[in-house]
Amino acid sequence: MANLFEIVFVRIWWTYDADEPFGFSACYHWLNILEGLVWMVFSALVLMRFLRHRRSRIELCYFALFASFGASDLVEAWQQSSWLIWLKLFNLCGLAWTRARVMHRHYPEARVY
Repeated sequence: MANLFEIVFVRIWWTYDADEPFGFSACYHWLNILEGLVWMVFSALVLMRFLRHRRSRIELCYFALFASFGASDLVEAWQQSSWLIWLKLFNLCGLAWTRARVMHRHYPEARVY
């Protein structure tokens, strides 16, 4: 049972190694940094939309979820662990729920789902 707990919540699955000979580590590292920056851009766009329209404070939550998802990708660039996978899953569920709520309630005419 302790082994199951370790696998599900504690295990470190991957760590960045700049000297890894096959290039996977460096590629995974830089792609995660790029992805994290893209999520940060999305968070900035949501914040700008909120500041421009101020339709709902839930957009601030939406902004924070995008920013934290981007930050989790920056952490993932150095280490992939079970707790990070769970955090990203909960964050992604929050993003999906918040997006559906914001789009349905405040932008029903929008066709980007």
